[in-house]
Amino acid sequence: MSEAKTVVLIRGDGIGPEITDAVLKVLDCLKLNLRFIEAEIGLKAVERFNDPLPEDTLNLLREYKVGLKGPTTTAIGTGFKSVNVGLRKALDLYANVRPAVSMTGVKSRYENVNLVTIRENTEGLYSGIEHEVVPGVVESLKIVTRKASTRIAEFAFNYAREQGHKKITFVHKANIMKLSDGLSLECYREVAKNFPEIPVEEKIVDAMAMELVLHPEKFDLLLMENLYGDILSDLCAGLVGGLGLAPSGNIGVNGAVFEAVHGSAPDLAGKGSANPTALLLSAAMMLDYLGLHREAQQIDAAIKKTIAQGKFVTADLGGKSSTLEYTSAVIDHLGV
Repeated sequence: MSEAKTVVLIRGDGIGPEITDAVLKVLDCLKLNLRFIEAEIGLKAVERFNDPLPEDTLNLLREYKVGLKGPTTTAIGTGFKSVNVGLRKALDLYANVRPAVSMTGVKSRYENVNLVTIRENTEGLYSGIEHEVVPGVVESLKIVTRKASTRIAEFAFNYAREQGHKKITFVHKANIMKLSDGLSLECYREVAKNFPEIPVEEKIVDAMAMELVLHPEKFDLLLMENLYGDILSDLCAGLVGGLGLAPSGNIGVNGAVFEAVHGSAPDLAGKGSANPTALLLSAAMMLDYLGLHREAQQIDAAIKKTIAQGKFVTADLGGKSSTLEYTSAVIDHLGV
């Protein structure tokens, strides 16, 4: 047997521990050679270490290179900065990958969505460089570099080639932000020349939002900068039933962290009703990243069977089942 692969496990806040337990139950049934080391970020890390993003956690992720993370809480307007943004910047997890795929049994306006957003994860307005110029006037700087724009484009084209995507859409606002978005667009175009077999198109971000709502089936892989990706990836999740079905991976040169993109839902914590699907799908993405493709497909198929059957699904999916009942149904469909 090969040496166990160590994964840094971050349970998160709110419903995070409950949905993490559900994921661990599913992974345990697959008899994978994985070892989990627990670490903390977010509110629990503040309580224990007075630091929402402890250096010890970052060092574990640097050492073991793969993390699985539950949702964490970030205060709005006050308090500590987003630990998600801080984590990605600290580990240079420059590529955010978020698939959005329609599922039989999920009520939504569309039945044929199958797309992925790839978002630059380390700069743009999320660089967090803000200051008050004078009372009542705040300035926030958007940072765009050739290096970051080029490498996210290279990542997207390589991902498209490996995963069989047929088209890439560049999303931008270069008609207004001619220097910043103009630089990103220039880099995307340059990289595209090295992948002549992959068709490309360009869409202004506001028009892109409208077209996604009108005809999401027209799109395949969307490439964009940080803020646009954050917004449009949530829109894409809405096309297929909501954030409860939205997995993600944050990937860098030296590692990756996979996480559910929804919030920590503190109002649901402890009630046993949370939907673990997004974190389960993120765990499947993690297995794929680790080369465990068959097991990743088993989880994906088991989730789809459970939801299509509709007998044991959580309230957000139109059912009445608990987290445990839903998880047990997924396990029953694993075929192990």
